[in-house]
Amino acid sequence: MDNNEISILKRALVREKKARKTAENLLENKAKDLYDASLHLKEANGRLETMLNNKGTRIDSAFVNIIDPYVVMDMMTNVLNMNSSAKEFLGYDHTKEDVCLSDIVHPDYVEYTAESFQTLLKVGMLKNYSAKIITKNDEEKYVNINASLIYNESGNPIAAQGVIRDITQEVEIRKLLESQKKQQDIIVENSSLGILLIVKDKIVKANKSFIDLLGYSEVELKKVSINDISSLEDSTLYDDLLQKSLENDTKKFSIVRKFHKKNGDTLYGKTSMSSVLDSKGEIEYSVAMIEDITHEKISEEKLKASEERLAKLIKNLQTGILLEDPNRKIVLANKKFCDLFGISVSPDSLKGINSEQSTHKYKRMFLEPEMALNRISDVIEKKEVVTADEMELLDGRTFERDYIPLFNGSEYQGHLWSYSDVTLRKNYRKNLEIQKEKYGSIIANMNLGLVEVDGDGNILMVNQSFSDMIGYTSDELIGKNVYETMPIISEGEDELKQQNKKREEGISDSYEVAVKIANGEKRFWLVSGAPRFDDAGNVVGSIGIHLDITAQKHLELQKETLLKELESSNKGLQEYAHIVSHDLKSPLRSVSALATWLYDDYKDTLDETGLYNLKMMQEKIEGMDKLITGILKYSTVNSDVFDHTEVDVNEVIQEIKEIIYIPEHVSIKTKKKLPLIKADKTKIHQLFQNFLSNAVVNIDKKEGLVEIDYKEDETHWEFSIKDNGVGIPKEYHEKIFQIFQSIGNKERSTGIGLSIVKRIIDRYHGKVWLQSAIGEGTTFYFTLQKEQKNKKG
Repeated sequence: MDNNEISILKRALVREKKARKTAENLLENKAKDLYDASLHLKEANGRLETMLNNKGTRIDSAFVNIIDPYVVMDMMTNVLNMNSSAKEFLGYDHTKEDVCLSDIVHPDYVEYTAESFQTLLKVGMLKNYSAKIITKNDEEKYVNINASLIYNESGNPIAAQGVIRDITQEVEIRKLLESQKKQQDIIVENSSLGILLIVKDKIVKANKSFIDLLGYSEVELKKVSINDISSLEDSTLYDDLLQKSLENDTKKFSIVRKFHKKNGDTLYGKTSMSSVLDSKGEIEYSVAMIEDITHEKISEEKLKASEERLAKLIKNLQTGILLEDPNRKIVLANKKFCDLFGISVSPDSLKGINSEQSTHKYKRMFLEPEMALNRISDVIEKKEVVTADEMELLDGRTFERDYIPLFNGSEYQGHLWSYSDVTLRKNYRKNLEIQKEKYGSIIANMNLGLVEVDGDGNILMVNQSFSDMIGYTSDELIGKNVYETMPIISEGEDELKQQNKKREEGISDSYEVAVKIANGEKRFWLVSGAPRFDDAGNVVGSIGIHLDITAQKHLELQKETLLKELESSNKGLQEYAHIVSHDLKSPLRSVSALATWLYDDYKDTLDETGLYNLKMMQEKIEGMDKLITGILKYSTVNSDVFDHTEVDVNEVIQEIKEIIYIPEHVSIKTKKKLPLIKADKTKIHQLFQNFLSNAVVNIDKKEGLVEIDYKEDETHWEFSIKDNGVGIPKEYHEKIFQIFQSIGNKERSTGIGLSIVKRIIDRYHGKVWLQSAIGEGTTFYFTLQKEQKNKKG
């Protein structure tokens, strides 16, 4: 609701109160008059009966003391007599003309008058009969009549008497009040303001706007107090305002209440309270007008929060802020401003100080004081925005200053100064220029070719090294398309397209490319490309660093050729090893057979020396056979295709225990159940057989023990074989895994077994190592990678 509506409503309330007071006073006076008239009627009743019987002229003397219009009529409503007040009021004189009272009743009241007359006949009295009559002068008057019947000696009614009161003014006032009340109700019900009638904090009436605002029905509201559906932010303030309003004539005050809507939402209402006091000076009832200011309140809170944030921001800015009003008095300054100018007092202490006078006080800080002051005056006089205005100080610092004039519409409100110490930035800019020259020189002379291109591939910049690499001068290259200037050999075109797409997506990468340079020579370049961005983060081109790797590329080609030759050589060696092993074993088998025949034929004739020599010959033949077999196995480890099946290591250990020689004093045990692994069973058998065979024959204790254990992690199995044998000297810890290396002088050892173990473990991407102490025993450890795929070494 706007202010005009509120003003209309207030004036209507004032008029209603005045009209009501007037009506009450008028009704009170008329009631007293009516009471007095009734007394007169009673006193005159007896005399009237006699007078009527006598039909004399003495009736006139009986009306002398009655002030109000007084009329006596017969049972047909014909006037028998009236006093002078009645004559004057009605305009009729019964002594000069016949007067029938029923004839002067307004047509709208004829029926009502007939009913009232019947009541008079039945009861004998008629109280507060009100009707509209038409006087002789055609004036419409509202009258109130109190009448009674006059009886004869036999008790029969012979006439009626009554006192007439003119209530025209009262009726008009009542109509006016009713009209005003209707207007007021219309205003109240159609007001955009929520309006409540409150008696002793209880809501007795609520208009539609208030119901719509909160969502409660009028019935629900009449069951609660205003405090049940609202709360005050400051109850003490409410009490103070209420007390002050009661002490003045208006009996009004305003406060903001927080109302609780039915749906749980909150509504802020500006509540204007008007109170009416009773005769004891206590509040009889109050009218509350509620204006929904939720949006304004929220906006106010946001604005307040924004102002607080702004104030906090300004306070903590690393820029000196000074706000001045049109008269150059300081409105706001922050701590950074005080720090910049060495002002020792707090920023709040500067409020209200004349800034122009303070500037003169601090002018000695400037390198050129007078010029600095004149510059400030010129800027303020023009009232135009100034940015990045540099000021040099005597102590070597440089400040950068912005000036922003503040206007409200066209009205000048003051201005804002912001100061920044740009000494470091200025020095940095100088150093940056020096560094730019320095690195520009480095780029121009470095061994790597540098090229900068735009989004379309047009060359923007090249260094001397790139010019030398491609065989064109920088003048011949700049402005040309890099793809035309640097033709890519066909096999590199797809790679280049993919790399260009990556640059457009903002991705850096390195790649190789084959190009033809100016003289037609084919060269290989390693290119490291990166996207070039603008200030908005958009890709606008790329930068490429080029390294000529032609020599390395040729070396790689040579390496590939050598690898192929090596592979062919290894294959030939393996075939040779098979042939050699077959060719060597054939004569060995023959020699072994001859030795056996000699032993069988001459064992009875040969002496012990002869028999020993034959036995040693047989052992040497067996050793040679083992050596040949070991060499063949060693040479084929890397060429074998591994199976990839599930292997139960417990079964492998049991099988080995059944086929190898185990001295009677030695036992082989597992510390816990060994796992199932994915591997080639034959190779796993070889691994454990070599370790166990070595362990059981190198135990000199009365009770020999070999223990097998394992553990695992995410990628590998780790096994251990521990014995309590003689131990291995430290100098052999690495050597024993090399081919043809064995410990001591054991002639039966070929020195190949552990080297085969090492090659198998390598195939499984594992490691092998040992821990040993002389006389205490040895523990071998080895790891195998899990989930090995079948592959040829």
